[in-house]
Amino acid sequence: MSFRSLAARAGTIANAASASRSSFGITASLGARMVSTEATKIKELPGDEANDVVFESKYGLRTIMLNRPKKLNSLNASMVRKIVPRLVEWEKSDMANVIVMKGAGEKSLCAGGDVAVLAKQNAASPEGWKESADYFALEYKLDHYIATYKKPYIAFMDGITMGGGVGLSIHAPFRIATEKTVFAMPETTIGFFPDVGASFFLPRMNGAVGTYLALTSERLTGPNVFYSGIATHYLHSTSLPDVEARLAELRFKDSDSKRDRLNIINQTLEEFATGLPHDQPMQLSGELREAVDRCFSKNNVADIMTALSEERGGPVEQWAQKQLETMKKRSPTAVHVTLRQMRNGGKWNLAETFSKEHQIASKFMQHPDFTEGVTALLVRKEAPKWQPESLEAIPASEDVAKPFFEFDPDQKLELFTDRSYKEYPHADLGVPSEKEVKEVLREGAGELTRRALINKVVASRQGRQGVKTVVEEIVARKTEVDSLGKAVWVRNASPGSKL
Repeated sequence: MSFRSLAARAGTIANAASASRSSFGITASLGARMVSTEATKIKELPGDEANDVVFESKYGLRTIMLNRPKKLNSLNASMVRKIVPRLVEWEKSDMANVIVMKGAGEKSLCAGGDVAVLAKQNAASPEGWKESADYFALEYKLDHYIATYKKPYIAFMDGITMGGGVGLSIHAPFRIATEKTVFAMPETTIGFFPDVGASFFLPRMNGAVGTYLALTSERLTGPNVFYSGIATHYLHSTSLPDVEARLAELRFKDSDSKRDRLNIINQTLEEFATGLPHDQPMQLSGELREAVDRCFSKNNVADIMTALSEERGGPVEQWAQKQLETMKKRSPTAVHVTLRQMRNGGKWNLAETFSKEHQIASKFMQHPDFTEGVTALLVRKEAPKWQPESLEAIPASEDVAKPFFEFDPDQKLELFTDRSYKEYPHADLGVPSEKEVKEVLREGAGELTRRALINKVVASRQGRQGVKTVVEEIVARKTEVDSLGKAVWVRNASPGSKL
């Protein structure tokens, strides 16, 4: 289907696709259901793969292990159909205290959705995209359920954690990175957009970091997954079995709120902290971090490309040239859609995010770039032939992203619950954000030195491992010292100045 045909049909997509209609800062409407009947009725189908998910119970611990190690635990509908009813069961159970999501094998939690199957479905017939759209509806419902789950949920991001694997982990209150973690949202590489709730979590990252990761598919590894705030904790992979054993031993009082239980788990995880690697410094810091904001804070693709081309000086210039070359290889349509997504998604609540992402995904299933990108890269092993073929081929007057954001209000994705929120209610369990540091400085009414500011923010995390390193970088980059020696927040402070 041509791009213009896609635009003409934008209003009919959700009708044709089977969209599967079916206190802690989380809101719900008066008299709201807890979990929909649809979620409780989801069952395996005759063709589903056996043992692609393994469930374990030990005392109060419930474990979900994705079990397709030869395919890097890539997620498919068979797995989702197994996970959903088990989560529903555990949420109701007084015996289940803590849920852990992990992957089988040594290489990954989950390398993403099984996109090869989706591309094959799309190419099979003119209506093949509908089945793919159904898969995304089911996946997004699971991701939303995890994001609003009432029991403590911990994701072991041990190994490759990309795409669909990010959806199973990023919204959790606890996300553990290890020396083997490789994080990325690689969707623009295959002619798609960062989904699984990326519209919610990427725009809420510091500065323009989320936009940078979304447009370029840049990878973060090991401790840098923690430094960036994607992970809440960094532990060595060899400690994870002991972590599970310790979590199984936890006992909560009936009177403990969810916040009480999360605090107990937070303290428990810190028992296994053995330090961050000294030979892997913070990747996105100082001058490079400032360059990310300068270049990727722009509101159109052409301005981002121009800003990158104007970067000068040493490593930053080399980094900028690499990003230029990278973006030129990505699907031009996907790049434009993703930038619009990053600018709009920060205003969406969680439930709205998944509903709108489903409509965007359904449209991508009809656009030629997704099937071409997956087939070219995974089957033919060659560079994809995009439509349009390049960023330069798109006239400045043409808004290629617009059809993807023409949402039909009558085609709202019916989620398993109607819980939602506008900001992560558990954000304070991770590393402090720039916004938080700025707020602490504001509350200090101009009386805090840089060192006092750092100490105050670190104390809010009980001195947890790695927090001081993150806060020191933010303070060095975002503050200056006035004539009285007090810290002052400035938009473009000189990086690397002494604290």
